[in-house]
Amino acid sequence: MNMAVYTEVSDEELIDFVGAYDIGDVVSFKGIAEGVENSNYLLQTTTGAYILTLYEKRVRESDLPYFIGFMEHLAAQGIDCPTPLHGRDGAALRKLCGRPAAIITFLEGMWPRRILPHHCAGLGTALAELHVAGASFDMQRKNDLSVTDWRPLYESCANRAHEVSKSLPGIVGPEIDFLEANWPTGLPSGVCHADLFPDNVFFLGDKLSGMIDFYFACNDFFAYDLGICLNAWCFERDGSFNVTKAQLMLSNYRKVRDFSDAELQALPLLARGSAIRFLLTRLYDWLNHPEGALVKPKDPLEYLAILQFHQQVQGPGEYGLG
Repeated sequence: MNMAVYTEVSDEELIDFVGAYDIGDVVSFKGIAEGVENSNYLLQTTTGAYILTLYEKRVRESDLPYFIGFMEHLAAQGIDCPTPLHGRDGAALRKLCGRPAAIITFLEGMWPRRILPHHCAGLGTALAELHVAGASFDMQRKNDLSVTDWRPLYESCANRAHEVSKSLPGIVGPEIDFLEANWPTGLPSGVCHADLFPDNVFFLGDKLSGMIDFYFACNDFFAYDLGICLNAWCFERDGSFNVTKAQLMLSNYRKVRDFSDAELQALPLLARGSAIRFLLTRLYDWLNHPEGALVKPKDPLEYLAILQFHQQVQGPGEYGLG
């Protein structure tokens, strides 16, 4: 089991921490295996279930007010997402075991282990609702894993890329050159989730019950966020592209927030950029994986195959949209 708990919390420390909130007494407390970035615990108190998150070093402390503020903003707009609780002193963010920490509401549902077309339809609607709701959020955070960041990230592990696949160096370098030269400007932008993988979207039965894990949220092109979802949801396990899923996702998105022709035309390029972003972060994690760590790094080559698919795409019609 991949236990994503990096910081152990003692019973005394926990009881003390929970005492700052009006949520009753601690009944039980256990680590959650989901998630890679932070330590998450399922906290059961006499008033219900909550999630306790300790923010580990990959999340910059200076970014936390943006993430917490965005979740609160979305919840206030009626979007189903975890909401940070405020203690009696009014603060949502405090310290536990030397780490920034927060208690957030528990979201009912499970993420889909097997993605079916109706999941992609529900995702399209939810992503568009998130983009619309975020328009009135007044904080800004630059995407620090975008086109200007890919080259330095690649250079930090280029000399070992061949260990993962002999073909990587010959593909990744030229692709970054191409993306830097062709990256679009001026597309509609706003707050993006930027990491909306299936394990961050919960369903109850067939109905989408909420989105979690906003710790990569940033201001960027909405169509880039769509490209991330296209890659994460519309490829089958054998690497083939499922055009039905893509069409359902994009057409349901459009019913809530219609996108411009410029956004549509840019989608193949933005999907390539998204593939490079996840290929590179996975490559970095694969090569810098500490011995004995409990969280298994994800395979970068899955995203190499996705990148190579998009490199062959002639236009957005191949995603099921004319």
